[in-house]
Order: sequence, then structure tokens, then C-alpha cells
Amino acid sequence: MRVATARRGDAEATPAAGPAAAGRAVIQAALAGLPSGPGVYRMTAAGGDVLYVGKARNLRKRVASYASPGRLSTRLHRMVAQVVALDVVTTHTEVEALLLEANLIKRLKPRYNILLRDDKSFPCIVLRRDHPWPQLAKHRGARDPRNEYFGPFASAGAVNQTLNALQRAFPLRSCSDAVFANRSRPCLQYQIKRCTAPCVGRIDAGAYAAIVAETRAFLAGKSREVQARMDAAMQASSEALEFETAAVYRDRIRALTQVQMRQDVNVSGLGEADLVALHQEAGQSCVEVFFFRAGHNYGNRAYFPVHTGHPEPAEVMAAFLGQFYRDREAPRLLLVSDEPAERALLEEALSGARRRVRIAVPRRGVRYKLVANALANARLALARRLSEGAAQRRLLEGLAARLGLEGPPRRIEVFDNSHLGGTEPMASMIVAGAEGFRKAAYRKFAIRREVGGAPGDDYAMMREVLTRRFARLIKEETPREDWPDLVLLDGGLGQLNVALEVFAELGVGGVALAGIAKGPERDAGRERIHLPGRPPLVLDGRDSVLFFLQRLRDEAHRFAIGSHRARRRKTARGSPLDQIPGIGATRKRALLHHFGSARGVAQAGLADLEAVGGISKRMAQAVYDHFHPAT
Repeated sequence: MRVATARRGDAEATPAAGPAAAGRAVIQAALAGLPSGPGVYRMTAAGGDVLYVGKARNLRKRVASYASPGRLSTRLHRMVAQVVALDVVTTHTEVEALLLEANLIKRLKPRYNILLRDDKSFPCIVLRRDHPWPQLAKHRGARDPRNEYFGPFASAGAVNQTLNALQRAFPLRSCSDAVFANRSRPCLQYQIKRCTAPCVGRIDAGAYAAIVAETRAFLAGKSREVQARMDAAMQASSEALEFETAAVYRDRIRALTQVQMRQDVNVSGLGEADLVALHQEAGQSCVEVFFFRAGHNYGNRAYFPVHTGHPEPAEVMAAFLGQFYRDREAPRLLLVSDEPAERALLEEALSGARRRVRIAVPRRGVRYKLVANALANARLALARRLSEGAAQRRLLEGLAARLGLEGPPRRIEVFDNSHLGGTEPMASMIVAGAEGFRKAAYRKFAIRREVGGAPGDDYAMMREVLTRRFARLIKEETPREDWPDLVLLDGGLGQLNVALEVFAELGVGGVALAGIAKGPERDAGRERIHLPGRPPLVLDGRDSVLFFLQRLRDEAHRFAIGSHRARRRKTARGSPLDQIPGIGATRKRALLHHFGSARGVAQAGLADLEAVGGISKRMAQAVYDHFHPAT
């Protein structure tokens, strides 16, 4: 329940007192209406940008601390000076407040919170039990309670490698339900001994269930027992002179060995746990996460939380755990390098009805060595990032010097078009900054058919894309720090002039423009850089800034071509009838049933189309006109 909202103007602060006093006045004005119970508070700047989201056991006491200048750090002083509004939501418990805080931080991305930007889900292996013949497959996303899931794995590659070996060790079906239901003879998987062909009755339900049980036991951590049983079966088959059967067991044992080798460090007794190690240096943080399931190492991944200032390790660890496990089920044990703030509260928030999550900071023994190893990985990952960041900053400084910019650009947006003879035109926008390519900010644009110009008119396409991009920034009142400092176009003077016209029409200012065109004979290394009001710039072929510009252009080109090809594949899989306005599933079915194919519809006369049930004269005319455009 929202109980308090205070805004600048509700409280009086003299202009001479400065913005910090005005911000404190907003907070003071809100205090009278705040309860002493738990909840979440949100501080907002001018223009609606959310500055900070926090939770509190006692809202009144927590918010009051921001009105005391002597208790605040420099970072919080800057934040309070920008506050124009304070909103509060009460909750029943502090755990609810913690969960709501994590949700709001994830959605609003406040400037002064610690942010976890990478929220991709992790792949896992699923043993499907919702079908009479269970299936082993890769899975990512929502989970079905009828199935069993094993993981997570740090990457799709790790899952694919493990699944590939598991299918050799446990020949369960890998086909879809539709393929399974329509098989009349064994497929290639059966021929190469990766499936037992239950689809055509080559194995009975009891024998198949035994393989399923072995699979479950192996994935649950009982690999030694499973391997011992296979070894005994191989020996028995060999002694009975059943050498082909013994060879099958031999190959399965080899596959199991490969799975165990890929899982690197295996720790008996660890069971289900995540290792989370934090390293801080030069104002940045790296969190390395290792996933252990059933004593097996399923891989690791590094994260770089975004924050301002120099927050304490306990604060970073608590923020990371709260956001990382917001949409993921936490394991029963979290081994961390630094104790998070309010550990008991975090444990309660991460625990569920059926499992209790414990957070531990090991100080000795095998678990301590594992966390120390994760910490060493975090240190190396952050060192690589800082090194790459320093090189990237030098490139940005060099780019600013070559192009005559006021300073190194924080955000560069690169635009490119792709089409095939004017068909399925697509445009791409990639984003780069001090940290390299920001792939989460990439965008693709399907060029609308009503755009002016001839098919394949690159100038018209660029006009449309730039207009859509910057009109949206203006309409949504996007904060200026999220605007590009430099727009780079894959093209020459013509593309640059189009961009200048669009910027003039929309009133866009403060954004530098440049076009990069291939040189004579389209040779790489002889590019010309077109700038407004200046002759083309030609950089030395060995200049690192030129290599940087080429890399930006090539990445935009790669993304544009990939988007265009994906659209062409989608169109190829579809039907020409899908492109006709007003033709939905029912009318499409009626036309195909009547004429037998889309080609038959295209060749039909107007009178024939009108004779189809469910197709009106107006719709028949629309279908006819689509396939017989006026010349």
C-alpha cells in the first residue's frame, strides 16, 4: 500500500540553501506521514528518473537518516541533492520488503543502486516425465513440476557437451513428441546406438525404465554406483561370450568418464551448492559464481555489478544475491567469500516452503579452498576487464581527437541496413562504450513497406530508422545519459546528409555524426570518414582508431545481415497468404482447402475466390489484388 508521497514544493527551502537542502526538505516533509513498519522507499529526480530504491525494517528511521548531512557519504550527498520526490510502499514483513526492493531495482535500474545487468537464465538438463517414454533434453526457462531438472550449467556449450556424452551413456530418446508418435522405423540415432527406438517397439517399457533410473541416479550424484553396475554387466557379458553387448557397456562407461572429466573439480560431500566470490578493485566489482550439483562442478560465470562510489563488500554481496536469485531457485547452500549484509534476512527471503537456504563463509578446509579458487578467478576476471577497459578508453580518447569531439564518447550508436534486392529490408543499431559492445542495447528495425523511395533505397531506409530511433528518445523523454554521444553510419556523404536532415527536422542537438565509407575499390584500410562541414578524413592504415572504427562497422554489418537472414528464413517458412491484411487462420484454411495450395490461390480468378465459403467479395478482391498488383 502506498502511504506517502512527498515532492519538492511541498516543503520550503530557500534557493540560497542549494539543491542539497531542497532535497533534504523533501525527505523531511515525508517523515511525518511515514509508518514505523517495514517497507520500500523510492527517491526520484527531476524528469521522473529513479535515483534509489531501498528497503527498511523501520521506514521512518531509515528515511530520516537521509536528512542528516553528517551521516551521509559523498555519493549519498550527491543523490539527496537531486531528490524531488519520495514515494513509499509499506509491506507486511521485512522479507516482503527485500523481495519488492529486488524487483523494483531490476525493473527501474536506479542510478545509485548496485545493479546486476546480466539476468539471463541458465540452461539445464531436463528428464521429461510428462510422457510415457521419458526424454533427456536441454532446457531453459520455466519449469514443469512433472519433470526433473539437473543443473544449472554455466553455459549452453557445457550443457551440449554433457548431453552429447549422456546420450551415448544412456540411450534415451531425444526426438520431439510429434516425431516420436509418427515414426514407422528406427531413425539414425538408433543406428549409432544413441537411442533404443522405443517409438517402434525395439525396447520394452521395463528395460527403458531401467535406463531412466540409471540416468536419474547418475545425474543425482551416484555416478560411482552406476558405473560399477555397468562394469559388472560388461564383465558378465564378456564371460558369457556376448561380446557385442559387452562392447555396448564399454562404450557407455567411456561416455560416463567423459562427462565426469568435463566437470573439472568434483567434490564429494558438497552436494548442491553455489560458490559466490567477490573481488573489488579500482572502484569496480567482480562476482564469480561456481555451480556445484551432486558434487560435480557445472561451470562458472563472472558478473560485474554496476555501482557508484566504493560500496562495502557486504553491501555488494547482499545486493548481488538478492537480485541474482530473484527469478532463480537458490541451492540449499551458498558459500560466499564475504558475509552479506543482513544475512539472516537474506536466508529467509531465499528459502522456500520445501527447502532451507543457508549462507556460509568458510574459513578452513576444502570449502574454504573452493571459495579461494573462485576468488582467484574473480580477481583475474576483473583484471582482464580493467585492462580491456583501459585499452578501450584509449581508443575512445583517440577517436575523440581524430573526429574533433569535445571528449571521449560514452555511448556510440552505429547504424547499418541490409536487404536483398530491396526484399525483406532490415536495419540494425549496435551500441558501444567504455566497456566494449553493449549487446543488450542492440536493436533491429524491420523497414516498413510504406516507406518512401524505390525498393532497396538505402537513403530512405536510413531516414526511417533514424527518425524512429530519435523520435522515440524524444517522446519517451529518455535521460540524456542514455542518448548517444556519437552516431556512426555505415555509408558516405549521402547517408550523412540524410542524418543531418533528420536531426534538423526533430530538433536533435548535441549528438556528433560521422559516416564511414569504403575507399577506392572498396578496400579495407582506405576508408573515408565523412564529418559535417569538413572534408573526408582518411586515417593511416595502421592507426588503431581506424581498426576500432572498422570493428564497429563490421559488428553493425554482422548484426544487420543476421537480422535480415532471420527475417528471410521466417518469411520462407510462412505462406504468401500471411502477408494479406485481413486473412487470418480461418480464412487461410478455407482458401487452402478450396484451392489446395497457396499457388492455387495466387492463380485463381476473382470469381473463383468469391465462391470460397467465408470469403466476402471485398476480401476476395483484396486477395486477388495482392497477387495481381496493378501495373
